[in-house]
Amino acid sequence: MVADNQPVIPAERVQRVIYLFRGQRVMLDYDLADLYGVPTKALKQAVKRNIDRFLPDFMFELRGQEFANLRSQIVTSSLYRWGGRRYKPMAFTQEGVAMLSGVLCSDRAVHGNIAIKRASRGRE
Repeated sequence: MVADNQPVIPAERVQRVIYLFRGQRVMLDYDLADLYGVPTKALKQAVKRNIDRFLPDFMFELRGQEFANLRSQIVTSSLYRWGGRRYKPMAFTQEGVAMLSGVLCSDRAVHGNIAIKRASRGRE
């Protein structure tokens, strides 16, 4: 059941931001931040403060070539121009997404995690 003040996140929105890297289905930090309603910087800070909870099979940073391939797929702005993404994203597996909603400590993160789990079931 979703609280009255929490928007329902459509499964299609979640499914659009699930990527395949290193043979694993993952979601990227900036997409999760958007779904959870927090700035990407705050999400990354929460991860860094709780890094012992994010094992390598929960979260990893994209490698240079993976990041370049992603940039070409989603047509982002130049690395060297204002407004473009300059740092390699963190990629979260399903376990990492679950852990992330716990360290963010917000109702929206919990509801976002529920929506992600439901959308993930639909893609299996």
